[in-house]
Amino acid sequence: METQARYYPDLLSEAPIPKGSILSRTLHSAQGHKVMLFAFDAGQELSEHTASRPALLQILSGKGCLKLGEEELEAQPGSLAYMPAGLMHAVRAESPLVMLLTLLPKE
Repeated sequence: METQARYYPDLLSEAPIPKGSILSRTLHSAQGHKVMLFAFDAGQELSEHTASRPALLQILSGKGCLKLGEEELEAQPGSLAYMPAGLMHAVRAESPLVMLLTLLPKE
């Protein structure tokens, strides 16, 4: 169990955009929650998949496309999506993109 407070004054500095790939970094994991920071170079994507837990996805910088079930949505700074467990989803970066993923406890 996490016992120490953590503070990130600038999340974007924690996620340098890797050339031609995707970076993922776990920032917090405790009590059924997991917070991960992702950085995508332009053209990179996470192909369609499901998660066994509900999640929140927040775009911090860049532009891309979120596929939530059958719906394709524009992703831009300030976008927030809730995904129930089992939902097919995908993320594609149209420009260098940074997002924060919060996996929630199983319902």
